Amino acid sequence: MSADRSVGAIAQHHRGRLAATIVRRTASFIASLAVTFVGLTAVTFFISKLTRIDPVLAVVGDKATQAAYDKAYQALGLDQSVFVQYGIYLKRLVSGDFGMSVLTSQPVLSDLLRVFPATFELATFATIIGVLVGVPAGVLAAARKGRWPDHVIRVVGLFGYSVPVFWLGLVGLFVFYGKLGWVSGTGRLDVFFDDVVTLRTGIILIDAAIDQQWDIVANAFSHLILPASILGYYSLAYIARMTRSFMIDQLSQEYVTAARIKGSSFWRAVWRHAFPNILVPLITVIGLSYASLLEGAVLTETVFAWPGLGLYITRALFNSDMNAVLGGTIVVGTVFIGINLLSDLLYKLFDPRLRAR
Repeated sequence: MSADRSVGAIAQHHRGRLAATIVRRTASFIASLAVTFVGLTAVTFFISKLTRIDPVLAVVGDKATQAAYDKAYQALGLDQSVFVQYGIYLKRLVSGDFGMSVLTSQPVLSDLLRVFPATFELATFATIIGVLVGVPAGVLAAARKGRWPDHVIRVVGLFGYSVPVFWLGLVGLFVFYGKLGWVSGTGRLDVFFDDVVTLRTGIILIDAAIDQQWDIVANAFSHLILPASILGYYSLAYIARMTRSFMIDQLSQEYVTAARIKGSSFWRAVWRHAFPNILVPLITVIGLSYASLLEGAVLTETVFAWPGLGLYITRALFNSDMNAVLGGTIVVGTVFIGINLLSDLLYKLFDPRLRAR
């Protein structure tokens, strides 16, 4: 009886420690998330104050009277100290108020919810291309180090790093759309398909497939494939280079030699033994690549007139629409935070040492 009580006491003690650990980690996670968000908004806000753009003129125009200018100046809270302005801005953000866009005369949050799915669709498809091509290419280059496949893959990757994305986009449009006619032109859909699809997710391929409008699916894919391939080429160059580096290190380890001695084929040793050991650092590489495509597709979206977040921020900046610029920048930073958190979760899934902690 006493033994059962002692076992029960030990089990209860472990459950208490586990609950305390969960509470501590959750509190630490929330605190770090809050600090990161406040830091992101502070940096973004104070940098915007260093620009020479006058937000009052963006609202009232350069022909407004001095009385109208002063009234708008006070309405925007610009007569307060910059720290008070930041406090007001942060309070509005927490409540979901990103302000009004001067360019669209709509709430910035509504604009961001409208344009972000287009960027998400483009970046996701580009990342899929980068992973499906870049990872096998990096493994092949490492397995054939110093031979012609390695040299070819490294040259292709170097070209992807060196050539500007906007130049590749213009050349791609000229060749594959203008000359060969293999793909559609700019935008997400042909003009006569505009407003035909019922937007549910904002992702044309998914929404058109839900409605079983397969002609629109084909048209949307024809518009998507070229800009996604351009971005995917940039992504696969980075992923292939990092995969090659990780694999070269693992293939030099003794456990690979031991697997070969035990009768394992070379490619079995590569994929079955070496490759799983690079998954954890590879997750970071893919996550950073994905995040960079989500925030760095500005030039590609501009070249292809892709109505996403990058094009929205660019137009807002040219029109001195600082609420839209700040809102878009905060969304980009939030995406980085979210992807980093997702990477941490995937670490624990693929690395048993982290799962045991």
